Amino acid sequence: MPEKRPFERLPADVSPLNYGLCLKPDLIDFTFEGKLEAAVQVKQATNQIVMNCADIDIITASYAPEGDEEVHATGFNYQNEDEKVTLSFPSTLQKGTGTLKIDFVGELNDKMKGFYRSKYTTPTGDTRYAAVTQFEATDARRAFPCWDEPAIKATFDISLVVPKDRVALSNMNVIDRKPYPDDENLVEVKFARTPIMSTYLVAFVVGEYDFVEARSLDGVLVRVYTPVGKAEQGKFALEVAAKTLPFYKDYFNVPYPLPKIDLIAIADFAAGAMENWGLVTYRETALLIDPKNSCSSSRQWVALVVGHELAHQWFGNLVTMEWWTHLWLNEGFASWIEYLCVDHCFPEYDIWTQFVSADYTRAQELDALDNSHPIEVSVGHPSEVDEIFDAISYSKGASVIRMLHDYIGDEDFRKGMNLYLTKFQQKNAATEDLWESLEKASGKPIAAVMNTWTKQMGFPLIYVEAEQQEDDKVLKLVQKKFCASGPYAGEDFPMWMVPISICTSDDPTCAKMQILMDKPELTLVLKDIKPDQWVKLNLGTVGFYRTQYSPDMLESLIPAIKDLSLPPVDRLGLQNDLFSLARAGIISTVEVLKVMEAFVNEPNYTVWSDLSCNLGILSTLLSHTDFYEEIQVFVKDVFSPIGERLGWDPKPGEGHLDALLRGLVLGKLGKAGHKATLEEARRRFKDHVEGKHMLSADLRSPVYVTILKHGDSTTLDTMLKLHKQADMQEEKNRIERVLGAISQPELIQKVLTFALSEEVRPQDTVSVIGGVAGGSKQGRKAAWKFVRDNWEELYNRYQGGFLISRLIKLTVDGFANDKMATEVKAFFESHPAPSAERTVQQCCENILLNAAWLKRDAENIHQYFLQRKAPPAMV
Repeated sequence: MPEKRPFERLPADVSPLNYGLCLKPDLIDFTFEGKLEAAVQVKQATNQIVMNCADIDIITASYAPEGDEEVHATGFNYQNEDEKVTLSFPSTLQKGTGTLKIDFVGELNDKMKGFYRSKYTTPTGDTRYAAVTQFEATDARRAFPCWDEPAIKATFDISLVVPKDRVALSNMNVIDRKPYPDDENLVEVKFARTPIMSTYLVAFVVGEYDFVEARSLDGVLVRVYTPVGKAEQGKFALEVAAKTLPFYKDYFNVPYPLPKIDLIAIADFAAGAMENWGLVTYRETALLIDPKNSCSSSRQWVALVVGHELAHQWFGNLVTMEWWTHLWLNEGFASWIEYLCVDHCFPEYDIWTQFVSADYTRAQELDALDNSHPIEVSVGHPSEVDEIFDAISYSKGASVIRMLHDYIGDEDFRKGMNLYLTKFQQKNAATEDLWESLEKASGKPIAAVMNTWTKQMGFPLIYVEAEQQEDDKVLKLVQKKFCASGPYAGEDFPMWMVPISICTSDDPTCAKMQILMDKPELTLVLKDIKPDQWVKLNLGTVGFYRTQYSPDMLESLIPAIKDLSLPPVDRLGLQNDLFSLARAGIISTVEVLKVMEAFVNEPNYTVWSDLSCNLGILSTLLSHTDFYEEIQVFVKDVFSPIGERLGWDPKPGEGHLDALLRGLVLGKLGKAGHKATLEEARRRFKDHVEGKHMLSADLRSPVYVTILKHGDSTTLDTMLKLHKQADMQEEKNRIERVLGAISQPELIQKVLTFALSEEVRPQDTVSVIGGVAGGSKQGRKAAWKFVRDNWEELYNRYQGGFLISRLIKLTVDGFANDKMATEVKAFFESHPAPSAERTVQQCCENILLNAAWLKRDAENIHQYFLQRKAPPAMV
């Protein structure tokens, strides 16, 4: 890693108590004027005040000690690198309270951060701009000079001067709205005073919106703001939010502290959503649901994101991390509890099984790399904060909290949470503070256990073998760090405190034994186990470790996959562990392919989804060989039985998960070129385009991807026309994500050019380019070249932010030769992207790992495919 820039937090000699802030955005010229009147406390006599400030010009500044003369600042010294400004005063400011006044101007930028402009189209087709905010992590300083650190909390009195036909929103409810003296077309909207809060959670929005509203059971006014004419599409999120607030109030035993909460859809938005206190902002696709045109996965996504952001209203907003080092607490916790909340609202989603596939396995994949990082990362300079909004903070964070919740038990966990939230409300806390509260509530050594999971990177592989001794089974367990590159060979021996649960074929859903493994090796005796009974570790796939069974133990588990006596989440975990062991070269990939064939009777969507991901990874790897067609045959063989059982049309009594499974299976078969699927997809697409019979939302992605994969320039033109006509952002995104499936070189170029056109919203360009890179071998090369050729524009567009990391990962992760790793490394050495530095290292590591995997296993895999097709030998 290059030298970290020296970084200093703001001096503590002056701090804010209250910000009185009035902002007047100009939606035509994209500028804004601001007036700040802050009540501050001078704690140590000084002749200067240091604040955060970026892209803002201060016009005048003065300080008036309470009951004394106003003193004007004589100098504003901007430290642009550090995003600070120093106001110098001609005389010393003495200890005590006073008022700091600053008049300033700023720009409504188009970078999706700070106070920025968001482009939208009115129902009549005019292009207009809304003024909106995104302050986390360090961009409140782009809207007003402030002490922009999470631990420097204050109250806020906000007012906005806006055109009188626009909606103006902020964290609190409106208390006054009056004509603006200098211009009859403007009004001044005043909002109630906020509780004590951090700057990154302040928000304001000025634009045109409709809304739907409801009161939650505990009396909070909930509104969902939508684009004009689309209020209907806010109803689903409204329902979820109104159910969720009382759920959290109950769970934490702490009421929601504000009188209202607004959820609003913003057209140009970099993240999925942002939990601003009382005014949560979302991408349109994370909030809007149209009963006819939204697919099941979109509803589920909206439910999870609403659950996540509302959890932050307590965990993050009421109690805030002391510094960005503890960001994971916020994000890991919200990423875990969003599932608890969705499970409460929609038990039919089987959402906890999906957690394992969406978060747990994703985190393990990243955390097995040498270039991973611990959950807790010391963060200094703001540019380093962007880097930790990654799968470790969110997904590993959520996974270890799920393991912790399981280890403590729900009742004590809730007690501990309540202790924590009550003790630190309106204050700041660090990771240790949460452990202390949970330790108090449970009497278990929480800090000692959890430090092994948050302060060191990686996780263990547990090797287990069993020996039958009369009626007992003796198990021997050994833990070692799991590495993506194969058996751990380090000098030191990192150790984890691992909560281990063991079940047997007697009762696969109930732990026969639970134990905390706190040393490298452990021998256990399981009483009364017959020789023919199997034994499985990690019940429910809750412990954050991978398991390697001795060959005979594994052999005895295979029938339990086939006859479904192992629960879905355990079938998933077993298959995923094996796949990652093969990827790391600890076992042969052929072993895994054999186990995959045991999933013929599998009914569970999430198990299929995980299997499908792993086959996708293998398929990408084998696209670098000359027997790529063989894996397509394998995919068709694995997926066609379930495809035939499901058919194309929903059957009576089917639910959410059946719809998700059908889409997954048909898309997989279609892409692999399964003849009957391809023909049916073409027929249905033709009817859809001709308006004879609309495709149901759940079938659109699989049909689109199938016809594009096997399509020509006419197909692409038709898809682009559908994109242009689509009214819903969800449908536009659905099309954008699959365009990369097209395979002719000149059409691939056309898709890449389209990615940067006005037709695609800036935050969605990434998924179009990523789709091309993931679509085919030619696509991967073309996408990487396109990113290099257009680097200036892309980098400028995302200015650091995490979208740049995502773009890099999607573009280069699929390569598989050493030369490419060198090329990627060299490109980013000459085109630095500081916030994506770690991503670049991880990608180079992945490319080298892919190359090694290919060298090691390609020939065996090829032989296996050939021998599967060979007629059985004559006896």
